[in-house]
Amino acid sequence: MLIIKIKDLRALPSNTLQSRLDELALELAIEKRKVASTGVSSKVVKTRELKKTVARINTILKERGAAPG
Repeated sequence: MLIIKIKDLRALPSNTLQSRLDELALELAIEKRKVASTGVSSKVVKTRELKKTVARINTILKERGAAPG
């Protein structure tokens, strides 16, 4: 579930968003490590969508006043 719509994210409570953010950040770090080790990214779209989703969650958490991790 890579692409998450903003209205679906806004419906989630802050603690769920924080846990989702942690999961996505870990997945993004793994993707970056794969690119660094091989030098080639086979899933550029996946990395891009991960970054966008992390940014969306961070924005929602900042709007709510919760500190993003």
